[in-house]
Amino acid sequence: MSGPSHKTLLANVVCLGALGWIYGGDLSDALRARTAEVSALLTPPSVVRTSIVLGLSGVGLAVFLAGLLRKKPEGFKGYRLLPILLVTALFLDLVLAEGKTPLDSPELAAVALQRFQAEAQKLATVEAVPSRAQVLQPLVDALGTPPYLERGAPVSAYTLQVRSGCEGPVRDAPGTRPGTLLYCVARDGKQAWVTLVGLPAEVRFGAPAVLSLRGEPRSGIVRAQVPEENDVMPGIDLEIPTVLDGGAETSASP
Repeated sequence: MSGPSHKTLLANVVCLGALGWIYGGDLSDALRARTAEVSALLTPPSVVRTSIVLGLSGVGLAVFLAGLLRKKPEGFKGYRLLPILLVTALFLDLVLAEGKTPLDSPELAAVALQRFQAEAQKLATVEAVPSRAQVLQPLVDALGTPPYLERGAPVSAYTLQVRSGCEGPVRDAPGTRPGTLLYCVARDGKQAWVTLVGLPAEVRFGAPAVLSLRGEPRSGIVRAQVPEENDVMPGIDLEIPTVLDGGAETSASP
């Protein structure tokens, strides 16, 4: 009895490390999401499923070590348990993940922000951007569910907070719940900045903060429409600037 080959030893070590990294990380995320103010997760990982996989990993490790100490030959079936468990667990994860969106929380939040900004831009006129919550609320209702958890529970819906007299996008919103769209209208009413409360893109757990990337807030700009040249009254000589493409921009750090 000479024990397993170096290839078998290495395969078991790799499989054990992968099981601990994947499912140990999922269990840690599931437990942390229950207490964190905000979690950048669509749904918390299953504590039961990850615990079962980790428990079976412990059993597989015990059988492997027993065979190793007794110098069981290469054909010992206990050397195959950890690789089989890893493949089976990953296959089940793949089946359960079918139909789920491949985007993560920051990306989904950015998409919602862009959708709201684009729809609000359609409501802008030559005189001003929309500034009443009653007008903007239907756009918020159409966004669905925010991609965040609050104390382990999904945030039920996006909310809207309209501010006035602004000079730029909101960068800090203490005490604001995740999923809140901050619509900040300029003093002249000609433009508005939109930001979203969630978490910075680099953070998975923490206190509510404006969605940002590398310290810069992800924001959208709604601008008053620029009049078409054909709309100018005849007989008045005015220099008309080039027509903007909807006037909407979305700022994001590269």
